[in-house]
Amino acid sequence: MVRGRMVAVMCGALLLALALLLALTLSCSRAKNVVVLARPPVRFFPSGVPVVDLYLGQQDEAERLREGADVSVLVYYAPWCAHSITARPHIQQVALHMASEVQFVAVNCWWNQGKCRKQKNFFKYPVIQLFYGRFGPIEYRGPVVWEYLESFIRRASTPLTYLPTPSALSTFLSHHEQGVVGFFEFNSSPQPPGYITFLTSALHALRRDSQGAVRFGVVTNQKVAEGISVRQDESVYLHRRFNTSLVFPRAQKNFTAESLCNWIYENRESVIHWIQPMGAKSYSLEAELHKGPALLTFFPHNPLSANHRLLTEVVDLSLRYHSCCESDLGPRCCKSLLLRSGCANANAKANSSSSARVCELCENRSTPGSTSRSAVLGSRCSTEELEAVLHSYLKRGVPSSCGDLPNSYSPFSHYSACCRSLAPGDTMGGPLGPQWAEPAHCPPVADGVSGLRCRTNKTLRFYLLDSHLTWPLAQRLGAVSNQTFTAIVDMRHETHYVLKSTENHMLESFILNFSAPYSPLHRHLVGHRERHPPQSLIQEVTTESFLDTVMDPERDVLLFYYTGWCGFCSVLNHVLLRLARLFQGNSALTVARVNVGVNDLPWEFMVDHLPSFLFFPKHRKQMSVKFPDSTPVTLPNLLRFILQHTGHASHDNGAGPKSLLEVELRTLQGEVLSLQQARERLSQQLASLWRENRRLTFSARLLTSQNAELQSQNAELQAQSGRLETLYREKSRQLAEAIHRLQELASASEELLTENSLLKVLLAVLKEREKETEGETERAREDEDKKKGKEEAS
Repeated sequence: MVRGRMVAVMCGALLLALALLLALTLSCSRAKNVVVLARPPVRFFPSGVPVVDLYLGQQDEAERLREGADVSVLVYYAPWCAHSITARPHIQQVALHMASEVQFVAVNCWWNQGKCRKQKNFFKYPVIQLFYGRFGPIEYRGPVVWEYLESFIRRASTPLTYLPTPSALSTFLSHHEQGVVGFFEFNSSPQPPGYITFLTSALHALRRDSQGAVRFGVVTNQKVAEGISVRQDESVYLHRRFNTSLVFPRAQKNFTAESLCNWIYENRESVIHWIQPMGAKSYSLEAELHKGPALLTFFPHNPLSANHRLLTEVVDLSLRYHSCCESDLGPRCCKSLLLRSGCANANAKANSSSSARVCELCENRSTPGSTSRSAVLGSRCSTEELEAVLHSYLKRGVPSSCGDLPNSYSPFSHYSACCRSLAPGDTMGGPLGPQWAEPAHCPPVADGVSGLRCRTNKTLRFYLLDSHLTWPLAQRLGAVSNQTFTAIVDMRHETHYVLKSTENHMLESFILNFSAPYSPLHRHLVGHRERHPPQSLIQEVTTESFLDTVMDPERDVLLFYYTGWCGFCSVLNHVLLRLARLFQGNSALTVARVNVGVNDLPWEFMVDHLPSFLFFPKHRKQMSVKFPDSTPVTLPNLLRFILQHTGHASHDNGAGPKSLLEVELRTLQGEVLSLQQARERLSQQLASLWRENRRLTFSARLLTSQNAELQSQNAELQAQSGRLETLYREKSRQLAEAIHRLQELASASEELLTENSLLKVLLAVLKEREKETEGETERAREDEDKKKGKEEAS
């Protein structure tokens, strides 16, 4: 029975599973039938615009068109992308301007049936690439604005600038961008091999930096090339203003486009840096600001038009700021002009006995980085130009000392003027006219910014920003409606300073004040306007109204610190609102809050974390108290905190808390009184401690005198120790001499012993020989005696 039931249950479950599977299959099959096919793409660019729109993603057609043109711009877009839609009118305008010079091709790289979607893997749109012949792609990474895009395309289509004359060369080198000059003689062949390499290196530089921070020029005339001390064919000259200019070392490095580009970027000088948004989140600005204090200059910049006045002034200041060598001023062409009026009262220190006053005008005739300046500029001084500049200078008023005259940015035309007294014996006259004369001495320009980078520890880095693109950042730093703004940002000290006026010489004074050891500049505080009316329960405090509200000596202030992104701050809003209602109508207490996310405060009033409550009691603002972090933020705790640190009751107009809260308030007042008594006791204890401290101070003085005596005794002991050490050294020396003598005696005694032993041997030999001689003598005597006996016997 049980087994049969189990089999039935299993069969039922199997049938139910099959039914569910069949239902899912039928529903999925019906879902496929109701899916709407994607609509075919349409043209993204209008038909009247000179842009080949391959809206079906024909990548092969795009490659064919690119190979048939000298310069091509390929735009890969997605029809739904907001950035592509925003960039479309800018690309159209550039195409209308440059259709006769450059071919524009747009490819829909989002259509799933096109080859572009299958071959390319782009993570953002639009992607703009430029091809110069077979070289490419050069991707454009700047802002998609038609002025910047057209400037990039024009620079890429003509990567080299032809410099036929010395004036063209000097103008090219005087630009604020880095200049690289190649010298190639086109006599032997149509295009020297080195010229192609130099052209390719210029394209490599554009690939590395699409904004073109380095410009490339070509010289084909030997006399023009001698102006930069280049005489050898196929030479590449890197112009530097402060350090020695360099020539590419072909003997040590391979002359290839990659090595040439790397050599340029390794040795170039960067004085002015452009910061431009890339259309996406970027940390480039933060990375630059962490390098040190930065001077940020915002102005409306158009890369296709003439330079802005502020750009000229900033570039001139930056060059003088980094010019640490006094010889950078170079030779000057100076003239003197007799002044009938206007300059007579310019110098208060002038001698009253002077019969006349002259104004000397000097023009810098130097060419930074070149060894042969006369070849580039010539030695003639234009009298008309000097007189015109001097006339315009005198209209503005001549200062008491020499001052720079920024005419237009160029190191070849830099003016200075100053007044001096004409000696009684001097005469005004010369080859240039009755009013002109060659001055006997033209004093150097008194410039406090020149070489300041080498004279201060707070070295500045100069940055330029287009206000059209980065104005929200300028507003965050404190800019107003004007499109020009200058500020110094110091990330290390978390401060920034704002230049109030952009008049002449104000920027120079701004830099000098920042570089001073004790800078007179004040930290700029950025704040928003008050969004809540003053009669609201909670007073909204801003940067401007902060000190007036918090430092009111007649009111206690409870200040709540919050930001818009702080979730815990939003949770506490209802507690703060209930507290404000409780003290509504109380003229002695202000409940306020400040959004520190959009309002800068002085450092002494900042908190370490959010949310935070600070209480500023009246008449005792210096005794501000912070609400304990370990205490829960509730209405009773806030009330207790306020009553502990205030000296008045909160029932001025009968609008305070009722019922149980009144009892709690009285209890808290009693606690406050007890705390005040405890404070009195603590004051007495502090007085006794102060007396004890004074006694200890006298004891410390006594110990100090004893210590001085011990130090004097120690000095005497050290002197005696020195004398003993000297005696010890003398005795050691004498002992060493005695030991040396004993060693000599020992060696002499050893020699004597050796000689004595030899003598003993000789003496023994002599004794033996003597014995033998005596024996022979005895034997001879015996023989003679025998002979005599025989003779006698015979």
